[in-house]
Amino acid sequence: MKLRIRDLREDSDLTQTKLAQVLGCTQQTYSRYETGEITIDIYSLEKLAKFYNTSIDYLVGLTDKR
Repeated sequence: MKLRIRDLREDSDLTQTKLAQVLGCTQQTYSRYETGEITIDIYSLEKLAKFYNTSIDYLVGLTDKR
């Protein structure tokens, strides 16, 4: 599964540290989410969807409709 979280973060000129704060995790954990090294949990996906004002479906690539 190709997450769009890196693209959204970069398009918003945000750091991994800022997004880690939003999720309540470390920057290292957030980085591992972006690379797909570890699977992001549904609760974190929900937080990111709310943060970016988009859907989880968009974040995980099931739709192109933001």
